[in-house]
Amino acid sequence: MSSTESPTAAPAANVLPRVAPVRVEEGEGLRSVRLPGITLTVRSRPPRTEGLPPALYVHGLGGSSQNWSALMVRLDHLVDGEAVDLPGFGDSPPPDDGDYSVTGHARAVIRHLDAAGRGPVHLFGNSLGGAVATRVAAVRPDLVRTLTLVSPALPEIRVQRGAVPTALLALPGIASLYTRYTSQWTAEQRVRGVTALCYGDPGRVTPEGFQNAVEEMERRLRLPYFWDAMARSARGIVNAYTLGGQHNLWRQAERVLAPTLLVYGGRDQLVAFRMARRAARAFRDSRLLTLPEAGHVAMMEYPDLVATAFHELLADSGELPRGEGDPDGAGMRERDGVRDEDESGRTGAGS
Repeated sequence: MSSTESPTAAPAANVLPRVAPVRVEEGEGLRSVRLPGITLTVRSRPPRTEGLPPALYVHGLGGSSQNWSALMVRLDHLVDGEAVDLPGFGDSPPPDDGDYSVTGHARAVIRHLDAAGRGPVHLFGNSLGGAVATRVAAVRPDLVRTLTLVSPALPEIRVQRGAVPTALLALPGIASLYTRYTSQWTAEQRVRGVTALCYGDPGRVTPEGFQNAVEEMERRLRLPYFWDAMARSARGIVNAYTLGGQHNLWRQAERVLAPTLLVYGGRDQLVAFRMARRAARAFRDSRLLTLPEAGHVAMMEYPDLVATAFHELLADSGELPRGEGDPDGAGMRERDGVRDEDESGRTGAGS
C-alpha cells in the first residue's frame, strides 16, 4: 500500500474553495510559507523576550497547529515557538505530489526549517507528529536541540483497540465508505467522538473549547481533500510500522542524539501506555513523564505538567535560558500523576 500515489480527490491548491478562517488565539499569528512542492501554514507566538531559542511543534493525524496553543502560551518565556500545519491539515493545502507518508511529512518539516534558517530547534511532536519528529531528529540531528514526544506513533505489535479504525482508514476505499456511513453525523457528534477517543477525561473540555472545536470541524468538513489527507496519512503510518532496516522508526529512535522528553498517558486509547518503557530505552538520552489520568493529547489536557517537564528537560540538558526558574509557578505537583490543575480544556485533537 503506497502512500505516495497522486491524490484522486484533492483539487489543485489554487482552485480550492473558500472556507472560514482558522481560529487564532490572542497573541498568535498565522502566515503562509511557500516551499518547493508544498505550502505550509505556520502558527507563531512571539517570545516574551528577544533572543530565545526557536521551537517547532508538529501535530498528529487529523489535528492541526491549534493543538499546541495551550502549551505554546506556557512556554513563550522559554522558546520562540512556531507550530506547523502539515500538508493537507489545518490551513495547509495538500502537497503537490500527494505524498502523505511519514517521510513525506518529515521532508516538509525539514524543508521549512532549512528555508527559515531556524535550526536547531526544540522539536515537539504528538502521535503522527511524534513519528515525524523522530525521523527528523534521526536524519537531521543538526536541526534538533531537544526532542519532546507526546504519545508518539511508534510501531506496536499489538495496537490499541481505539487505533483499529485508523488502521482500517488506511485501506483503499474505506474512507469513501466511512464518509457515506457518517454523512448524517453533525460536527458536534464528530467532536464528541474525537474528544472521547483522545482525552483521558472529556469533562476537562470547557463549553467554549468544545464550541470552538465544533466550528473547526465544520470548517474542515468543507475542505474537499479532508478525507483524502486523513486516509493517505493513516496509510503512511501503517506503512511506517512495517518498514525494516535503517528506516524502521525504532531503529531511528536509537539514532537520535538530542535530549528527549517522552510523555505518555495512562488512559491513551491510541498509543499503548505499555510502550512508554520501551521508548525510554530506545532513545539514548531520554526522560519519561507518565500521566495516569491523561489520554492521547497530554499537551492539551495537562499543559502545565508538560510545560514543567519541558522546563526540567532544558535544565537537565543545559539549554535553560539564563535567569529562568519554574515556568509561571506551574510546577508539577506529582511527577507521575495530576493534581490541582486549572486547565483551558481545549479540544479538536488529532490522533
